[in-house]
Formats: sequence, structure tokens, C-alpha cells
Amino acid sequence: MTPERAWTDPHLGRGGRAAGIAVSLYGVRTARNWGCGDFTDLIDVIDWTAGGLGASFVALNPLHAIHNRRPFNTSPYLPNSIFYQNYLYLDVEAIEDYTHCRRAVRLRRSPEVAAEIEALRTSDFVEYERVSALKLRFLKLAFVQFLREWRQGSARAREFEAFRRREGDLLEKYAIYCALDEDLHRKDPGLWVWTDWPEAYRDPDSPQTRAFAKKRWRRVLFHAYLQWQIGVQLTRAKQHAGNRRLSIGLYHDLALATDRFGSDLWAHRPFYVAGCRVGSPPDEFSPKGQDWAFPPPNSNRHREDGYRLFAESIRKNCRHGGALRIDHVMRLFRLYWIPDGSEATEGAYVRERNLDFVRILALESVRSQVVVVGEDLGTVEPIVRETLAKFGILSYRLFYFEKNELGEFRRNDEYPAHALVSSTTHDLPTLAGYWVGADIEARMAAGLIGEESYRAQHEGRAVEKQRMLDALFSLDLMPPALPRHAAAYPELTGELHNAIVGFLAATPSQLLAINQEDLTKEIHQQNLPGSTWQYPNWGRKMRYSIEDLRYGAATGFTAMFADWIERSGRKKHSALGLSHCPK
Repeated sequence: MTPERAWTDPHLGRGGRAAGIAVSLYGVRTARNWGCGDFTDLIDVIDWTAGGLGASFVALNPLHAIHNRRPFNTSPYLPNSIFYQNYLYLDVEAIEDYTHCRRAVRLRRSPEVAAEIEALRTSDFVEYERVSALKLRFLKLAFVQFLREWRQGSARAREFEAFRRREGDLLEKYAIYCALDEDLHRKDPGLWVWTDWPEAYRDPDSPQTRAFAKKRWRRVLFHAYLQWQIGVQLTRAKQHAGNRRLSIGLYHDLALATDRFGSDLWAHRPFYVAGCRVGSPPDEFSPKGQDWAFPPPNSNRHREDGYRLFAESIRKNCRHGGALRIDHVMRLFRLYWIPDGSEATEGAYVRERNLDFVRILALESVRSQVVVVGEDLGTVEPIVRETLAKFGILSYRLFYFEKNELGEFRRNDEYPAHALVSSTTHDLPTLAGYWVGADIEARMAAGLIGEESYRAQHEGRAVEKQRMLDALFSLDLMPPALPRHAAAYPELTGELHNAIVGFLAATPSQLLAINQEDLTKEIHQQNLPGSTWQYPNWGRKMRYSIEDLRYGAATGFTAMFADWIERSGRKKHSALGLSHCPK
């Protein structure tokens, strides 16, 4: 038995609306982190969201575990595991065992480490390998400190053992994989993926794998310890969001994909189909289609197993938040399969048992009291949105894509109420980048398009910018004395920026999320679909630090968004049920 609808936040259920800020946690700049945003930075983001913006949630990129190796293993949407998180987000200095480890504290004070942290902190991009190596050095010292306590059976040791029992075989296999990957790569630096491991270790249940786990039990235990500490720090962040009266709190993101060379494929191979990859057909922003380079799920095997792994993926990504975004929610209905050896343009759609998946999603939503948002962008059949609406799952609407049959931008009062509305996504141009064609330039520089397509895309963008400007003027969001021709605006001016944020805030959609890059008018998008080494995907840091947004040079952006949140009735302290759409 499953509920007929997903969980609804009481405020939203009474007709209220809310707003939030979307951040890529890895790119958060602060004066104290080690070159990558961490969970203590997240607490600072929560404070800024609550106090500076008056918003109700912080939307995060997927926090899934990844291999932290560029250029192929840094995408949070192609994780090593969807069940566990990336240790790069740990604040090492906030771990209790670090503070008790004199060797670690002494090492932190060394000039060598201080210089490395400063270099990583001031870099323009996240230096994944260096941050990983530095943090692992300290995390292993903290773990050795904890082992002393663990052997004595302390209260914390009992908490850790209870955590391991709750997680069961999912955590055990993940930790064994991580220990094997580390051990085998150390012995042979050219060994990068499990499909190249010695044959016996490719099987998670082989006698040799079990013997390794027994012999190297400390290494296996270390990776379980990291996940325990991640849970401790994420729980702290969730509680802090509640204390700051963020009604929704943390909004997490569940990736569609899993790396075919990662732990999930190694541990749960029968649940994936061999010989195909998942992707998407060609569209305006990806004219050659997209090849996401991971295998589709084996729905028959999932059904035979009672959808246990699917339910666990929802449950584990819900437990530290108040909302969950389902990346490419159309996956529950159909997926675009590309046969091995074929291009993305040569794929076809394969249907799924959608009602089974949607009902389980609703069940886990109610159990965790989490709002569910289904990312339904791209080619979407009507039955998809009809089914999601029936089950109380919010649609996901973007400014760029909401157009009428004439190709004109829809009025903001035409947006659906049962939806989250946003400016853009990680795969699309930022608002500032869209206006100057930075995404088109990036595709050309990466060799993803030729001269003819380059010219056509710039010509099409000029038309779209004019239509966008027409929509903003028609709603009196632009000062009437300003020019009405898009060509008169060589960049995203303050007036355009303010008008677009105001346009989105005034929609009837229940949730509004503005990306941090769009709030601060950043030019470059986080990911350029179709590229790997040609573009610095998933590594770009924020233009401004959190301190700048709260107290310094970027407070104007904060004030502008906060003003629209209040004017549109989305402020977190607004009277419940009284939100309205201004004209």
C-alpha cells in the first residue's frame, strides 16, 4: 500500500509560496574552508539565506560520492554512488576526533599545510585532487584517533556501530569498493577503474574480495567512518536550518546517473542493463544530443527485488532535508537508450513501469515529510506531468523554456502553481551568460559546433533576447524610459537583472529558486554538456564569498533578491496562506 500523493508542506498546502537560493556547495567561497565548500560553509549559507534573504530553503547540488578526479570524475550528476556522499564536503576541523588528535592539530599549524590551504582557497577552480589528498591525510589521522575510542567501546563507538548496522550491506559494499580502489591504485597507478581490476576483485561476493575485506578491515572501516561523520555534519546543518526557521530547509538533488566505473555498478551489477547508455535526443542547447555514459536500470530486476535499491536511493537522499529534486524525472516513465557503438542521435526511448516508481516515491516522501520536485525539462509527454500532478509532485519550470505556441515568453501569471520556478540550471547558460552568448562561445571553443551552427545560434539568441525584453516591458518590470530594443543592452544590466528576478518571483508557482550564479550575474555556467576536458566543468567557484554576500561588496545582490521575496509574499516570516501575486 502506498499513499495517493507525496507529502505537501503545510504552508504550501494552504496556498502559500516560498523562495530559496540554489548553490553548488563545492564552489562556495569563505575565508576558512580548505579550497572546497564544506558543511560548515553550508551553515553560513543557511544564516545568509535566513537573515539576509528571508528565504525558506537552500537548494544544493547532488552531494553524492564521486572519485574527485578531473576531468572525468567530478560531476555530481555522474556519481561513484548515489547512496553515499562526498567526503570533500567534510569540515575536517569540525570533527571531534580531529580536535583530540594532537598530531593532526600540529600538522594543521605547519607552514606547509597553511600555504597549501591558502593556495587551494584562493584558486579560481576547485582543485579536486589536491583538496582530496589534503583532507584524506587529516581524515586518516582523525580515524586513527577514533579507533582508540572505538576499541574501548565508548558511547560514540556504539553510535558508530549502530550506524553501520542501520546501513547494512549497502555501506559495507561501498566501503569495500573504496578500500579496494585505493589499495589497487596505490599498487598500480595506471589502474583507474574496477573493470580493469584483477578478475577476482571485480565480483563483490568472491572469496578473494571477502578475504581482502577481512585482512584490510581498518581501511574498510575508515570509509564507513567517513560516511558516519558526513551524517553527523549534515544532521547539524539540517537542525540549524530548522533553528533559523527555514520552513523547508535543505533541498537535496538525486542524480539520474551513476558512474559505470563506480561502486554502485560494481556492487549491484544485475540491476543495470549492459550494452546501452542513457542520454537525450538533440535539442536547441545540445544539437548533437547528449550521451550521459551510464547504463539504464534493469527494471525487471528491480521489480523482483521489491524496488529496494530505488527506495533506498530516495530514503538516503531525503533524510537530511525538507525537499528532494529528482533529476530527469522522466526516467520513471521512459529513458533514451543509446546502443553501444552508436551516436546520441541514434538512440530510442524505452518505457518503464512508471506507476510502481511514482508510488514508491510518494511513499518515501510521506515517510520523510519531504516535498518532491520532478525535473521535467526537455522532451516531456503530457502523461508525465499529468501523473506527477496527480501524485502531488511539483513540476520544474525554467524561464528560458516557458513559451506559448507562438514562441513568445509566457506571462508570469501563466506559470503553473504546482511547480518550482527557476532562472536556469547547471547545464544551461546563466542569465548573464545567456545575454552575451557565453554558452555559444563556449560550445564553439570546445569544438562542439561548427561555424554554421555558431552563426545560427547567435541569430536565434538575438530573437530570443528581444522576446524576453518584450515580455518584461509588457509587465511593467522595466523602467518605461529605457530602450525597447535588445540590441541596446550589450550585457545583463542591473535593470534587466532586477526585472527577470521580479518576473520569476511574481509567478504563482509554489517554489522559487534563484541560482547563486544568476543572483550575482556570473557569466560562465557550471557544466557544458557534451564536453569533458574542453571546459572546466563542475569546478568553478563563486564570484563572491559568503562574507561578501552578507557584509561586503555583494550585499546589493542580496538586498535585491530579498526585496522581491518580500514584495511577492514569499518571505519566510510572511503570514501563512496570505501570499499573493503582485500585478
